[in-house]
Amino acid sequence: MKILVIQNRMGIGDTVIFLPFIKALSKKFNSPISLLVKNSSKANQYLFETNYIDKILILERDGKNNSRHSGFIGSFNLIKDLKKYNFDKIFIFNSSLRFNLIARFLNIPEIYQYPLFTKNEQHITNTPKKFLKDKLDLEINEDPSIQINDRSVIETSKKFNVKDNDLNILLGIGGSGPTKRIPSRIFLEVIDKILKTKKCNFFLATGNDSEEQKILNEILDSKFKNFCTPLDKFSIKEILPIIKCCKLSICNDSSFSHLSAALGVKTITLMADTPLIYGNYSSKMYPIIPDGEETVSHNTLGKEKINSQKIFDKVIEITN
Repeated sequence: MKILVIQNRMGIGDTVIFLPFIKALSKKFNSPISLLVKNSSKANQYLFETNYIDKILILERDGKNNSRHSGFIGSFNLIKDLKKYNFDKIFIFNSSLRFNLIARFLNIPEIYQYPLFTKNEQHITNTPKKFLKDKLDLEINEDPSIQINDRSVIETSKKFNVKDNDLNILLGIGGSGPTKRIPSRIFLEVIDKILKTKKCNFFLATGNDSEEQKILNEILDSKFKNFCTPLDKFSIKEILPIIKCCKLSICNDSSFSHLSAALGVKTITLMADTPLIYGNYSSKMYPIIPDGEETVSHNTLGKEKINSQKIFDKVIEITN
């Protein structure tokens, strides 16, 4: 049986959040799932060894008229690109009439989709749960999970001289927007507190944005530089086994918080300016919200009010 899932949200986190639903479909039909995602999901870099995923197909649609799958002509290009796979079922995790019509042009026998024209009513986790409950009577309460082979973890452990007796922590210091990036001083305070109590190594995960690099360099220029390993020159695929070598992660709301939790690593999520659901949907996640707030959402703008002592207390709780 050949099954296609369309998940056309933008980022890594969005794709990771949908993995329990994809896994449930794979189990239900005893078949790996082909996944149509945008290139910005970077799914090829972290789902290449996940056994319930078959093919990762790229939706080349980024809002530019010259993208292969954009616009009217792009719809026919997408039909042409997908037709050769002869899918038996399709699950469309959005309310787009365009994808509904494309599925019909593909002559896919069974089409399952969110109700049309209801985009504004879609919750990131509750909507897909209800969708699969209503359509297939599936109850889904699993955490997202991605897989990497043990050999790559062992080789990475040797390469970076990771010792089991040390506390190895991933610091996800990057973020997709400036309001999500916790200042370097807060990370430095956390590093200082941890090193006073435990022998620890820190792996600094970030992108190449200038502001992210500024945070990275401020940490590397500190007195703690010998305890820190920057990962900004490595691909996500190369970073996955490093994350798996860590005891825990402390991350901004970023791709690394989602990847870390999906790898089964306990992850402290620093939620400054994003709906809390993005930092607590997994049992592996331990959210920290800004002082003085009862919850967090867009425009909370709380990155300066993340408390380093609260982070340290959670570290102690997790590691003891």
